Amino acid sequence: MTSPPGSAPPGTGRLRVALLSYSTKPRGGVVHTLALAEALAAAGQDVTVWTLGRGGDSGFFRTVDPRVRQRVVPFPEIPGEAVGPRILRSIAVLREAFDGSGYDIVHAQDCISANAAGRCVRTVHHIDHFTTPELAACHERAITEPYAHLCVSAAVAAELHAGWGLRATVIPNGVDAARFAAAAGRNPAAVAARRGWRARLGRYVLAVGGIEPRKGSLELLDAYAILARQRPAVRLVIAGGETLFDYRDYRARWEQRARDLGVTPVVLGPVPEADLPSLVAAAAVFAFPSAREGFGLAAMEALAAGVPVIASDLPVLREVFGGAARFAADTQDFAGGLLGALRTRDPALRAAGSRLAASYTWAAAAAQHLRFYQTLLASTGVHSPAQPAHLTGQVVTIAAVVPGSFKQRKGQTIVPLNIMPFGYADDRSAGMENRPKRCHVA
Repeated sequence: MTSPPGSAPPGTGRLRVALLSYSTKPRGGVVHTLALAEALAAAGQDVTVWTLGRGGDSGFFRTVDPRVRQRVVPFPEIPGEAVGPRILRSIAVLREAFDGSGYDIVHAQDCISANAAGRCVRTVHHIDHFTTPELAACHERAITEPYAHLCVSAAVAAELHAGWGLRATVIPNGVDAARFAAAAGRNPAAVAARRGWRARLGRYVLAVGGIEPRKGSLELLDAYAILARQRPAVRLVIAGGETLFDYRDYRARWEQRARDLGVTPVVLGPVPEADLPSLVAAAAVFAFPSAREGFGLAAMEALAAGVPVIASDLPVLREVFGGAARFAADTQDFAGGLLGALRTRDPALRAAGSRLAASYTWAAAAAQHLRFYQTLLASTGVHSPAQPAHLTGQVVTIAAVVPGSFKQRKGQTIVPLNIMPFGYADDRSAGMENRPKRCHVA
């Protein structure tokens, strides 16, 4: 017998949870969705993941724990379809297929699935800006219509509150640290895999996430060109790049910039899931020049593999990585950071990175999600727009920033946040001088 929404199966305390994503591809939000689903299932919950099967996909980019049900809705490609119509069709197709009536919790991980699901819990992974009207409207609704919000960092929760007056519970990502640490270990297979990458690529700086504006790809090229003048044998390697959006114009600018600078990066594109840890572990340095992030999962995986990370000096990355990474405020600083990491290994920094990555577990994230779900059901009922009861906790500070990759600078106003246990983020200040008045969330 199916329990009604808002109640667990009688006598079991087991929740029926639907997690919704927009793709089967290895993007950060999809990685998050699958890992959370598996951890919730391991904790005894009844979990189903819903997504769109783009390009003929009938399953996810990796094998999923069989305790997690998968519902992949076919989404055939239409040649030449523009981003706006594709967004609208994505919402319509997933909405037509999805029925949330059999679940206690419906939890969307992105704007497309939030629009398709109707009223739901929403994880806001990061704040972004969009000019495509359909996409901008999609993201606005995905912020305002969910009845409860989660963020993976306090910095993003502060932006959400500043832009919309919404409170979000902060639950950090987990990291599969053991998998990436093993790729850096002494096991003969791991050693052979790293040697294979180095034989193919030489000594290299690695960036994961493809070539797109949010990843700071153009700025990374500029930093690498400075580095290459002193270390011409070191290569820049770009992995990843599965995305819903059309970045062909940006990619063309990036390729032209590389020609103008006289550098030849290696673009691998999407890397098979089984090969990614060894690719990361074999890198000399991990470059993380993002203009916007919510947490920084790829960089955290690099730390788990013992690879030094040079990152943009963003408040969110300061919050998440603390003293375990080195930060760069502009292109020259970034190049200097890369060069410093190539010249000298820092055992203390490496140990700090390994400890930090190991501290973020999906089991802990799942436990916090479960507590959040149970609080929602106990205090409001799943379909109520009211927020759960307020809790108390520690105080942290987040600095406002002006958007823009390496050009970001700390604002003049410090925003105090209350981060409660499993963390209600409550901005008690009057505002942030540099906050976006109306942003859109990715």
